[in-house]
Amino acid sequence: MKPQIVLSLALLFGTPLLAQNTVLRPVISGEAVPVYSSSATSAPNADADLAQQLPQPKAKATDTAKSEIKRPKAEGSMVGYIDDPIIGSQVRLRFDAGFNDPYPDRDEFFYGKCGCYRGIPAGNPASDPNAPGPGPGIARNLDFQQLYLFGEYAPLRRFSAFFELPFRWIQPSFVGGTGSFPNQGGVSDVSLGIKVGLVDSESSAVTFQFKSYLPSGDASRGLGTNHSSIEPSLLFYHSLSPRWTIEGQLGDWHPIDGSRGVPTVGSSSFAGDVFIYGLGVSAQVYHNTTLSIAPVVELVGWQLLGGFQTQIEPPSPTGGPAAPQDGTSIVNAKFGARTTIHGHSSVYIGYGRAVTDAAWYKNLLRAEYRYVF
Repeated sequence: MKPQIVLSLALLFGTPLLAQNTVLRPVISGEAVPVYSSSATSAPNADADLAQQLPQPKAKATDTAKSEIKRPKAEGSMVGYIDDPIIGSQVRLRFDAGFNDPYPDRDEFFYGKCGCYRGIPAGNPASDPNAPGPGPGIARNLDFQQLYLFGEYAPLRRFSAFFELPFRWIQPSFVGGTGSFPNQGGVSDVSLGIKVGLVDSESSAVTFQFKSYLPSGDASRGLGTNHSSIEPSLLFYHSLSPRWTIEGQLGDWHPIDGSRGVPTVGSSSFAGDVFIYGLGVSAQVYHNTTLSIAPVVELVGWQLLGGFQTQIEPPSPTGGPAAPQDGTSIVNAKFGARTTIHGHSSVYIGYGRAVTDAAWYKNLLRAEYRYVF
């Protein structure tokens, strides 16, 4: 066959076949570049290969930043007495058993001003017919138990609101007065508040917390303070390593409309501001995919900036049962351990003891269960 005829047949039949097996990729630099394949079924593979060759859109800086921000590595706060600096939705059940509270009306921090002032004759500078606390005697070495139901909801990463409902039982020992004051139990002062995250990184958290207490407990039965109070605090968390964490708290408990001081004709209040501070260190000693155990040591202190307490011994410098508390320091050492299960549930068991002569209580046992959503 002549070469001219062969060339004519190739052009006649080859061009349509070539067109059927040609894939056009998107225009790059103004030209459509053909890509050839051995059959029509290979076109999708050519598209996939082409997609890998094309320039990919760059990820936005904000998207990258969001993907890098994570929760602290630990399964929430490890401490048992310092307030939780981690913002998140959770529920908590906590039980305290306290022993030997020598001055339960100190600064009206635990319960209201002793009812013994109601029995002081009128005209005495210490007489206060409106003293809200238990009486007529003076309570010494009071034991108590408290059960707290706590819930926190975090609609945003750096904001949450919380609510705590406490139930209290007291077993007071009274000195002086007539009659007896039996053991009491019931709802104590409800608290509610918010948390705002100031710093939230993979290893650190700094949180502003604002807590308020409502006078829902019956002060005449030793179940509340009979006044509202607020407590702004700064909480922090830092992961020193995958095992070690440190947490802390700085805050001020500020009473609103407390009882009158001694003498009642003055401007002083029986309730006084209390500066609160604390530091806790935890170390994870065991960890697997479902369980972790972390012992915790905490030091918690309260510096009293005013107020009074009712006492019998030693004699009060006011000449009556009330002793001023400005400058009093209370420090407690806390020891415990938190066990975390599946990263959501945790159980804390701890013991606290006063290491100063002044004390809210001599000994305290705490147990709590927490579930983080």
